[in-house]
Amino acid sequence: MKSQLRKILPNKIISQITNMRIRMKSGLSRYMVKYRFTSALYYFIFDFQYHREQQATLAGKNTYQANEGVFEKSSALLRRNTHRLEKGLIMVPRKPIFAESYILETVQCFSHCLQQGSINSPELKWAQDVLARYFESVEHTSIIKKANNIFENLPLVDDKTLLQSVPYLHSERVTSNIDSQSLHQLFKQRRSTRWFEDKPVDIQIIKQAVEMASQAPSACNRQPFQFYTITDAIKASEIAAIPMGTKGFAENIQALLVIVGDLSFYPKERDRHVIYIDGGLVAMQLMLAFESLGLSTCPINWPDIELYEKQMDKALSLEKHQRPIMLMAVGYGKKEGGIPFSQKKSAEQLIKEID
Repeated sequence: MKSQLRKILPNKIISQITNMRIRMKSGLSRYMVKYRFTSALYYFIFDFQYHREQQATLAGKNTYQANEGVFEKSSALLRRNTHRLEKGLIMVPRKPIFAESYILETVQCFSHCLQQGSINSPELKWAQDVLARYFESVEHTSIIKKANNIFENLPLVDDKTLLQSVPYLHSERVTSNIDSQSLHQLFKQRRSTRWFEDKPVDIQIIKQAVEMASQAPSACNRQPFQFYTITDAIKASEIAAIPMGTKGFAENIQALLVIVGDLSFYPKERDRHVIYIDGGLVAMQLMLAFESLGLSTCPINWPDIELYEKQMDKALSLEKHQRPIMLMAVGYGKKEGGIPFSQKKSAEQLIKEID
């Protein structure tokens, strides 16, 4: 529409129309912000910024329902419910009866996953061990007894290489020998690096870093993200050039990860923003993991702009329920490459004490 107007109208007239439209939208926004309904109406009629998010959320919900929370190698429903059982098992004091509202659903989902045959073995073993501990720990009401009967008649996972996966004591945690000073130094060492050596990044190192970063927490342990990984420098540069803010340095990026959130992990709209929280948590650990392996990184902001969304959809063949969260450049930092100082706020500025 804009291109057609430019062909028939002078630039001055187009500029006046544009300014008038901006003033009208600004005036309407101040009025329509008063109520939720009119705010929604404003974005429905005058501004389409949220339309893609709405479509992605609905597509994710539909995909979840169509697959009953079970996907190719993982089950969002099984992961969520197993984690819920774990939280019930560690409660102090532990309730003698809990999870009645979802224990049948959990066992049926576990059975379905076993029959499917493609679900990741450690995930199945974790669910199996937690279910076994649950049935040992609670009083058996009629519902729990029914679920237990189903569970006991399933062909359970028998993989001797997998350790028991049940809740454990705080004193039994894996501990490290890293002190706060060393950790602080690692935080200071990690800086957004934009200049890389002309040296390829081995996919095995990327896998190692992702394995390390996967220990990041996520809501109900669903881990609703994937790392679309490009190790070809030419391809990495092409995709890194899609968002804003990479002009001038995209051409020297050696490897690129696109962290993509998956809204099909959620059956309800209330969880539509969890992909960004969980994606941000894992991204920070991933950058630190790369740093410890001798690689530098630069997180690249992903703007919610329709033109760029379409380009990324095409480049990665994304589904409607998938959303880019951020990009991450990876490589061996050039010693002579510049790094912004990026002064950080103090703890006093960041902490808001509540009486």
